[in-house]
Amino acid sequence: MSMAPALPRLTAADVRAALLQRREIALIDVREEDPYARAHPLFAVQLSAGRIELDAPWRLPRCDVDIAVYDDGERLAEPAARRLQALGYTRVHLLDGGLQGWRDAGGELFRDVNVPSKAFGELVEHERGTPSLPAEEVKALLDAEADVVVLDARRFDEYRTMSIPGGISVPGAELALRVRDLAPDPRTRVIVNCAGRTRSLIGAQSLINAGIPNPVAALRNGTIGWTLAGFELQHGADATFGPAGEAQRRAAQAAAQALADRAGALRLTADGLAAWALDARRTLYRWDVRTPDEYAAGHLPGFGSAPGGQLVQETDVFAAVRGARIVLVDGGAAADGVRAAMTAHWLAQLGWEVGWLVDADPSQFTETGPWKAPHAPFPEVPSVSVAELRELLASPGTLLLDLTASAHHVKGHIPGAWWALRSQLPRVLQTLPTPDRIVLTCGSSALARFAAADLARLTDVPVAVLDGGNAAWAAQGLPLEAGGQRLASERIDRYRRPYEGTDAPREAMQAYLDWEFGLVAQLGRDGTHGFKVLGAA
Repeated sequence: MSMAPALPRLTAADVRAALLQRREIALIDVREEDPYARAHPLFAVQLSAGRIELDAPWRLPRCDVDIAVYDDGERLAEPAARRLQALGYTRVHLLDGGLQGWRDAGGELFRDVNVPSKAFGELVEHERGTPSLPAEEVKALLDAEADVVVLDARRFDEYRTMSIPGGISVPGAELALRVRDLAPDPRTRVIVNCAGRTRSLIGAQSLINAGIPNPVAALRNGTIGWTLAGFELQHGADATFGPAGEAQRRAAQAAAQALADRAGALRLTADGLAAWALDARRTLYRWDVRTPDEYAAGHLPGFGSAPGGQLVQETDVFAAVRGARIVLVDGGAAADGVRAAMTAHWLAQLGWEVGWLVDADPSQFTETGPWKAPHAPFPEVPSVSVAELRELLASPGTLLLDLTASAHHVKGHIPGAWWALRSQLPRVLQTLPTPDRIVLTCGSSALARFAAADLARLTDVPVAVLDGGNAAWAAQGLPLEAGGQRLASERIDRYRRPYEGTDAPREAMQAYLDWEFGLVAQLGRDGTHGFKVLGAA
């Protein structure tokens, strides 16, 4: 049997040179999110080895881009690189020495997730002196019923989980478009908050950059700071913005477009976009930055959904190839481009070549429905219906493996299911008793289909997939079981963010803030960021 040729390698110096020269490169960490979050290079993006077929097609849209794959000794990198090659990627490399090789070369290592955006937010505050108010001062203003409005710049679901009492949900890209309606009196103080620091700082600076006359400040350290000060958060709030008035919309439009121009973002026509799309030498990401509901009601063909505030916050997710091009579109009944231009002005400062469409017409928004990320073709694998699975589970010998996110599994899963990571299936087979048959499931069974093809090569036991996955089981009103009593893998698929939820330890919250305060110094030591903060007009 012929051996596959050895994979080519890129050294840490090669990757660093590409970053400094602004050449396209994707530095891919194929570990799960938790180990990734503990240490990784600044521009490394996390793409789990178990999700290559689902995530690579939309995160790495050009098949001949330079890719460097690494792990930290888990032996995931080479199989993941081979899988990328099987999908048609032609310039796949291993990072020489893996993460240890990066360490040995003196490369800076960063903690947490979405680090480029978070470090950039700290740099913005450092260079622009973005004003902020401590929780105690904001609480006093609210208690005194002062002329103040609190705008929450996170996603609506995050706002619903926990928010500052009286706060209004205005996700980041909406701020410049909506603030003049929410605070029409220029004497009204505007406070922008998020869970931690980044979206508070970027949101507040967005309003300052846009030239609104109101006094603006970030809530210092967001809901973390509020909690550490001993104040209660609100849960289940649903206050949100209304439609923008015409005069306010025009003012926002003029300010946003001028900012995008100053930052170096490009005004693209349909012809300009077509030229970018035809350039086979460059990776191109196309994102609609409106709200998910607006996107679902009608969007341009070929554009995915990335609400602008989240795109700035999670650029490493939405643009995995550093050095790629990004084109943004706004639109709808009032195609003003405020959100696209505001988002573009931040992405340009983050070092991206970014354009925003200036001639998109609402009549062209012909596709409807939520965004469905492209993925590799599903392999042909046997399947069982919900009714058939119930019969199989009623008799011994059936092993049901659930590959959904561990948090979803613990919240509720099909009774008797074991949870496992796809990347650990060979080990899982060795640790669990040998069954007569194996059935795989996940939320929709999309990931389960790819995993079933893996298992069929590892065992002689019959393997099938639950048709429709856990969603199909729940849709029939069948019972679910909660808890983590059958975990065949360690729960490392999700990094527990200290600013999420309502039960994070105070020590973890403070440690997170301390880490963020040190990011500007880390950027200086790393030296590859290429960020350029826009000065005052």
